[in-house]
Amino acid sequence: MKPETLRPKVLLEGVRYPDLPRLQDYVEKGVLTRETLAGALRQSCAAHAGRIALAGPEAELSYQDFDERSERLAAALLQLGLRPLDRAIFQCGNCNELLLAFYACLKAAIIPVCALHAYRKHEIGYLGKLAEARMHLVMGDDPKFDDVAFAVAMQDEVPSLEFVVQARGAQRGKAVSLAGLIASMPLQRARELLADVEVDPFQVAVFQLSGGTTGVPKIIPRFHNEYLYNMRAVARWNGYTSEDVLFFPTPYMHNLNMGCFFGPFLLTGACVTVATDLGEQSLRQLVRDYQPTWFGVAGPILTRIAPELLLADESVRARRRFIGPRNAAGIRRATGSPTYHIFGMTEGVIMFARAGDCDEVLNTSVGRPVSEHDEVRLVVPGTQDEVPDGVAGEALFRGPYTIRGYYKSEKEDAGRYTDDGFYRSGDLMMSRIIDGKRYYFFCGRIKDVVDRGGEKINAEEVENVINLHPDVLISAVVAMPDKVYGEKVCAFVILRAPERGLDLPRLCAYLEEAGLAKFKWPERLEIVAEFPLSAAGKLSKVKLRQAINQTLEAERAAGTATSVKP
Repeated sequence: MKPETLRPKVLLEGVRYPDLPRLQDYVEKGVLTRETLAGALRQSCAAHAGRIALAGPEAELSYQDFDERSERLAAALLQLGLRPLDRAIFQCGNCNELLLAFYACLKAAIIPVCALHAYRKHEIGYLGKLAEARMHLVMGDDPKFDDVAFAVAMQDEVPSLEFVVQARGAQRGKAVSLAGLIASMPLQRARELLADVEVDPFQVAVFQLSGGTTGVPKIIPRFHNEYLYNMRAVARWNGYTSEDVLFFPTPYMHNLNMGCFFGPFLLTGACVTVATDLGEQSLRQLVRDYQPTWFGVAGPILTRIAPELLLADESVRARRRFIGPRNAAGIRRATGSPTYHIFGMTEGVIMFARAGDCDEVLNTSVGRPVSEHDEVRLVVPGTQDEVPDGVAGEALFRGPYTIRGYYKSEKEDAGRYTDDGFYRSGDLMMSRIIDGKRYYFFCGRIKDVVDRGGEKINAEEVENVINLHPDVLISAVVAMPDKVYGEKVCAFVILRAPERGLDLPRLCAYLEEAGLAKFKWPERLEIVAEFPLSAAGKLSKVKLRQAINQTLEAERAAGTATSVKP
């Protein structure tokens, strides 16, 4: 096998492609194939043409509908002026149109940049410039935010952003309507145009995003054949079938949903429910109408659908499967259904607990990697010295779907990998042998992030914006516990002039003006005269977390606990 056959014809600047010796080994062993994600989805659509692919209150799309509409959209985007390997920012809430656009871009070899609907100028400006994106997909019918006007304004900030595509609603301004694009392209003509598009299995399929540990999110290149392998490995591990129905209303552009749920489900011929409205009645109706078999729910969503779940009889509850990062025992008690933990990272390795694992594993472990080719080392943080079983260490990962570097980040990547290509995750884990198998247990993070209902918020990024406030001398952002979201952002601030004061509404107004996404705003502000120090004389965030925990406990005991929703 010639090494050059394992590289795409066009090497994108800033992309770290997999190391050739290891890639060649995976290909020769049949782990990674020469299939593309677009091609595999086409095969699934052909095999399951009459089955329902997408289902919800707005519409049901069969696999044939899904394939044909995305075919027409893919060709229309190319006719509009986009080219294969162009980048397209996806800033859109969950809807049928988002999944159609995603599939269309895979077919046209246009690379989606998987942004969040909640992002604003701060994040979109950075990502658009970094990726040199040419297209910006927005919702178009958000009653709370004019994202079409926002996207048009971002064209002045990001010179490469030539096209604004509006997913929904009546076409406005300079935006191009997604529905209009589909209507403009006959199916036969679309097939003729797409026949000339070469989609390479070793080329980038998607620009995913990290949660960000040193500032705004980093771009993570995911390649066609390895992302396809990731999805298939998850489907095999969990035993997804074409009879399954998914309820997972977290953002589709999250790697968690894309790589572990809607992606594998569509490859399996299963049904993906689409929730455009996250209100309690809409979600309960979705559960009632489609009887999902797999659920991924964070605290707020589970609370909304719990009354509906409890109406089911014991046999229905037993058929359901719930996935969560923590508290499987609690979810199991609340729903009466099997519940499994997950550990995953956009950069690579995915782990699940699953049926057949013992109670100890189901209640406390994140299970095992979904691929036998995933490699895990647990080491003393910052070293390559492995720790024994039962001792927490930094998790290092290597495998067929673990990335070899971030986009345009070669210099910074030097400290993120070992000499033999293991990725330093920054997560603390321990392992134990149980029933003859090695299971992993998540023990926390080395990284300075807040996990708000699954959204990873980089503390330094928020601090950098807060520190620009004219009344702020310095800030420190930490996680504070929350029963619903798991964690929320708490900002400790030292003021330049304490007599001037600063309250949370004023700070949040400033952050809105600065263009910081709303879910990153602090939900608690603590004004302090000084920060606690560690024994080494450095700021101690451990002590700050302890301080806010103690304050919250005291307030709960006194019945005065407060929380401000941004």
